[in-house]
Amino acid sequence: MAQPMGETREVHTQPVADYTPALRFRTIHGYRRAFRIAGSGPALLLIHGIGDNSTTWTSVHSKLAEHYTVIAPDLLGHGLSDKPRADYSVAAYANGMRDLLSVLDVDKVTVVGHSLGGGVAMQFAYQFPQMLERLILIGAGGVTKDVNIALRFVSLPIGGEALALLRLPLVMPMLHAAGQILGGMLGPNGTASDINNALRILTDLPEPTASEAFTRTLRAVVDWRGQVVTMLDRCYLTESVPVQLIWGDRDAVIPVSHAHMAHAAMPGSRLEIFEGSGHFPFHDDPDRFVTLLRQFIDNTEPADYDHAQLRDLLLKGSTEAVVSGPRAARVAVLDALENDERSAT
Repeated sequence: MAQPMGETREVHTQPVADYTPALRFRTIHGYRRAFRIAGSGPALLLIHGIGDNSTTWTSVHSKLAEHYTVIAPDLLGHGLSDKPRADYSVAAYANGMRDLLSVLDVDKVTVVGHSLGGGVAMQFAYQFPQMLERLILIGAGGVTKDVNIALRFVSLPIGGEALALLRLPLVMPMLHAAGQILGGMLGPNGTASDINNALRILTDLPEPTASEAFTRTLRAVVDWRGQVVTMLDRCYLTESVPVQLIWGDRDAVIPVSHAHMAHAAMPGSRLEIFEGSGHFPFHDDPDRFVTLLRQFIDNTEPADYDHAQLRDLLLKGSTEAVVSGPRAARVAVLDALENDERSAT
């Protein structure tokens, strides 16, 4: 039957889900905190590294949001969050993650932490085990003292002053030009990717409050001798928590040897090494990263907090029997613990 002239046919279409992260703000303890959120389902918290912000997850946020509620905050002092003169320790950041999740009415979460965010994620697991379902650490800081010499330098008083030079008109353009030349010489590999990401992060630092927050954050975890806060003495507490470790074998910031040490010190943890990748494996191969996270979450049961079990673990403490894996990794962990690489937090 012909459609009468002047009438329009109603077309019924299936709505297309929008998984684009939305920028949101919440004021907590008087400070504005920015975060990006998308998706629905089980909660996934993505914690970025030092000097970075929530946009670092852009290549994977939407894909993960097809299956989870994905929350990516700007840590205090970073991105679009406020940058007060405040406590920028990993313990304070873990508190901030707890507070943000609480105002968003999230009781349980899988925590994904990159670099400094990995240290924050581990601290969150230690401070708030009742909220943790799984732990995913990517090129995580805080495994042992060893860290890139550039970060040691910036932690010094003279290093903080050097950041002020970034405000001079020609400094950033010169750094970007040098980075492009060096990246071209190195070719498409993890080290070149790390250089590009370092330049991206440095671009935000000339703003005075950002550079001050950066140095406060860095000095809370690094000094001239290396990383101050380490997790090896607490790793045994993850015994009942599903843990996935992800590292690039060409990580120029946190050596891949840290991945093997963490794997040896964390009973039952899984380790995935991205060959040819640097400090940002989720940038280098986002599809592989998303697939890996989905498989890990789908194939593990969320941790079920048991206070009695936690008490027993604390009473027993970390022992040599807990450390597993190849001999070289076991020896490295035990040597680090013997040399007092322990956190007082």
